[in-house]
Amino acid sequence: MKSDIRIEKAVESDLEAISSIHEAAFEEEDVAGLTRDLLDDESAQPRISLLAVQDQQPIGHILFTRAQIGGDKDLTASILAPLGVIPEHQKKGIGGLLIRKGLQLLSESAVDLVFVLGHIEYYPRFGFIPAAKQGLIAPYPIPEEVADAWMVQELRPGVLGKCQGKIICARAMDKPEHWQE
Repeated sequence: MKSDIRIEKAVESDLEAISSIHEAAFEEEDVAGLTRDLLDDESAQPRISLLAVQDQQPIGHILFTRAQIGGDKDLTASILAPLGVIPEHQKKGIGGLLIRKGLQLLSESAVDLVFVLGHIEYYPRFGFIPAAKQGLIAPYPIPEEVADAWMVQELRPGVLGKCQGKIICARAMDKPEHWQE
């Protein structure tokens, strides 16, 4: 039941639990390794790292890291990656709780745009729209057949349509293998 789940900011001592969540959620990919790298990457700052906790056990994690639109220093942006929920707790709304709390915190901290490369039927539920159609290009090419998986959400009204360019991500994420959907 979602009512007994707390969303809390992750701290350094949560690293093992965070890694375990992503290892369970992404058996085929080294998402746990990417997450550890991002948590240790100064170029990812500022970042928001949140845990979903039930009965004192972490069951989900989301990470938002700093991004930049081209050379525009006036806009602030974040990339949502990764979002993981341990398999036995998936499809219960926990990912949604993590996304909504993260977007709320980003909005409160004056972030303008949030990007995600993710499932084209999942993220639009939370207000994400195709980013390339807005002139916002992923750090690495996204194949045409899944181009709409590169999405953006405007947290400050009026920003979309006034900015364009290639997104610059944290160094740990700046590798082609992290940009395949």
